[in-house]
Amino acid sequence: MRTSLSLRRKLISAAAVSAALLSVGTASVAVAQDAPAQAAAVPAALTEAAPGIQAERLIVGYKSGAAEATSNKAAEADAAAKDVDFRRRLGTGAALVDLGTDPSKAEVADVVAEFKADPQVAYVVPDRLNKPQADPNDTEYAKQWDLFESTAGMNVPGAWPTSTGSGVTVAVIDTGYVTHSDLAANIVGGYDFISDTAVSVDGDGRDSNPADPGDYYAANECGSGIPASTSSWHGTHVAGTIAAVTGNGKGVAGIAYGAKISPVRVLGKCGGYDSDIIDAITWASGGTVSGVPANTNVAKVINMSLGGDGACTSATQTAINNAVSRGTTVVVAAGNDNENVSGHSPGNCNNIISVAATNRSGAKASYSNYGSLVDISAPGGQTSTGTANGILSTLNSGASTPSSESYAYYQGTSMATPHIAGLVALVKSANPALTPAQIETAIKNNARPLPGACSGGCGAGLADAAKTVAAVSGGGTTTGTTFSSTTAVAIPDNGSAIESSIAVSGRSGNAPSALQVGVDITHTYRGDLVIGLVAPDGTVYSLKAASSSDSADNVNTTYTVNASSETANGTWKLRVQDTASQDTGTLNGWKLTF
Repeated sequence: MRTSLSLRRKLISAAAVSAALLSVGTASVAVAQDAPAQAAAVPAALTEAAPGIQAERLIVGYKSGAAEATSNKAAEADAAAKDVDFRRRLGTGAALVDLGTDPSKAEVADVVAEFKADPQVAYVVPDRLNKPQADPNDTEYAKQWDLFESTAGMNVPGAWPTSTGSGVTVAVIDTGYVTHSDLAANIVGGYDFISDTAVSVDGDGRDSNPADPGDYYAANECGSGIPASTSSWHGTHVAGTIAAVTGNGKGVAGIAYGAKISPVRVLGKCGGYDSDIIDAITWASGGTVSGVPANTNVAKVINMSLGGDGACTSATQTAINNAVSRGTTVVVAAGNDNENVSGHSPGNCNNIISVAATNRSGAKASYSNYGSLVDISAPGGQTSTGTANGILSTLNSGASTPSSESYAYYQGTSMATPHIAGLVALVKSANPALTPAQIETAIKNNARPLPGACSGGCGAGLADAAKTVAAVSGGGTTTGTTFSSTTAVAIPDNGSAIESSIAVSGRSGNAPSALQVGVDITHTYRGDLVIGLVAPDGTVYSLKAASSSDSADNVNTTYTVNASSETANGTWKLRVQDTASQDTGTLNGWKLTF
């Protein structure tokens, strides 16, 4: 039986005392009581699986030259030397080690400090719990305003004549899938990556069956003060938004209804661990995970409507980077805390599309996280203003275990994220050669300004499916004709926006769907800059958002804008604003290529 780290250390102390007694014979011996353990100087972010909950497992990444990086025997020996157990190797090559049941904060900190001091260790992070990012609600059927309403819909029907997502598989890394006739035709093989039976609920560990048995829990079961919850069927709701069968005379329409969904189960009772999510990312994108069969349905899109607190760890970032290098676009919920996403993982990781949620008026939803790390916004709903203002999708009526299929409104960045994952599938189907970075750029460049307010940063704007798909599929006509301005304009530090104008004439009809906007700006911290293209009718197309993490100099690049709804002739303007202090710059010139 596995003993706790604390108990094993007490047994060792008792053995040492016994040995001392034997060595002194009949002499009187004073045995001091154990002093209270002192926590090592290790931040809580490296010791907690969730706020206030000490990690029982750690993810350890070894340096490439270390024997422990490739040898399970060596990793097992290293774990034993540090008084922990080697559990398994993750798909990224990192090791998962077990600290036992209910270790104290001091004990976890001691082990973390010991690994950090080891010159062969590249990183050590807790195996953190992640939870679904949604607020479920029971309700009745209504139209899907999020797809087509002119104010705050995502203009999805306009993309369908060009692309329905055919040929693309989307991995929904979530709670799994509960059978639903409005989804069944678009479901392909997935996997259950939950390794702990306490979390999996289905009675076993990892297997090839990603069925969702329900994630209900009793009051206080998932932490002191946490009330009871019925099963969410969260992964099925997400999957329906992406690829519910469409044109079948019932239910809801999926954004990429020609795509396939691979359910990859990582969330169960009370959430899911980083280690399982890391292996799921690896496997879904075509990587190898020890003990798991090769994936025959490799996904070019990953949807992760989940998250936890803290910085993006090296362990999670490595898995994401590897997935992107294999050509898979990773789309992640920004989170539902009404806080800066910088404090919430994996929505704050690099190499992802981080998604904020908007409500039916096109403003940031009240719960949505925000910040410079958000890439794009999409409809996530807000049921506090009316149930029908949520996002309707496929669900199940069971309170605990599966019952009859149903539909329900949910709200959350969990609901916004599959809107973007569905859009990525449409884009990838329309132009399979595009890389994840190119897909992200296309979505950002073709977004429209939020119809409502957002304080704190909501990315490039509200995603527009029709404009994005048109831009990547070659819609519109380009001639190579260039109009330019070489008049330099100073950009004041943390000041008002400046504008530079170009008069376009001699064109007929509308601008192309791939209008090229060349920008030449000298600036000492380009992350301060917000850049937009203003069409003759006053419509603003976002080219670049501010980013506090982009400290590089200058902007010398060409943006692609779907301007096919704009009359070509007229006065076009480039608008530039410096939004932070201490750096200045100059707009040297810009050009439009039709």
